[in-house]
Amino acid sequence: MLVTSEPAAPAVEIRRVSLAFDEKQVLNDLSFSIATGETLFLLGATGTGKSVLLKMMMGLIKPDAGEVLINGRDIVPLSESELPPLRSTMGIVFQEGALFDSLNVYENVCYRSREEGVQDEEEIERRVREVLSFVEMEGAIDKMPSELSGGMQRRVSIARAIISQPSIMLYDSPTAGLDPLTANTISLLIAKLRDAQRVTSVVVTHRLQDAFFLSNFAFSVEQGGLVPAATVAEKEAVHDVRFLLLRDTRLYFEGGRDDLVRSQDPYLRKFLS
Repeated sequence: MLVTSEPAAPAVEIRRVSLAFDEKQVLNDLSFSIATGETLFLLGATGTGKSVLLKMMMGLIKPDAGEVLINGRDIVPLSESELPPLRSTMGIVFQEGALFDSLNVYENVCYRSREEGVQDEEEIERRVREVLSFVEMEGAIDKMPSELSGGMQRRVSIARAIISQPSIMLYDSPTAGLDPLTANTISLLIAKLRDAQRVTSVVVTHRLQDAFFLSNFAFSVEQGGLVPAATVAEKEAVHDVRFLLLRDTRLYFEGGRDDLVRSQDPYLRKFLS
């Protein structure tokens, strides 16, 4: 008898989610899913609920209605005490970096490990050095956040987010306020995590150039750097990149880069310009 396996659950699934703050409706009957390994760019004008969605995926905000499934499990009914195991499979990088000013880089990066109860100090140090090396910041291990540039703080934030080896990464405007060169460095790190470690990525951004950069290029493990995505897509199993645009509390557009660029929709044309 032929046995067929069940299809894998999406890494993230938003089902008919609605949310209002006081009298203001932020999200209304919103639904979409993100496949394991996929990269999703969340676009939209300020105030359309993009950052709210990231916090909802982490269980930091609960919707008024609907379901938020992470790897097939609805997290909306979970209590705060039930959420830590799920959050350990995810990492989030906020726009501000959100480092603790009173802790040096080492203590900032290992904070999550200590919070999760890891007590093996040698293992903690090994992981801290490993993730700082990944973001090319090991030389700053003893520095305080005030001694770092904005871009360096953002890289340390990524190191802190990935120390627990998450399968899902959430980025809230990760290149905002950075110069183009530093923004490219952050985009390279996102691509490296996405393609070298097969991490599902959700990226909120106002910088379309970053989204197009990450959809056009992939990190090749074989070549050790960025290459045109089309040249490694099949050979190195680079996953799909998709764009979602929110407008007036709802999903206005969903599709690939070419779908977005070629659309003749007046609002999309204005948004792209």
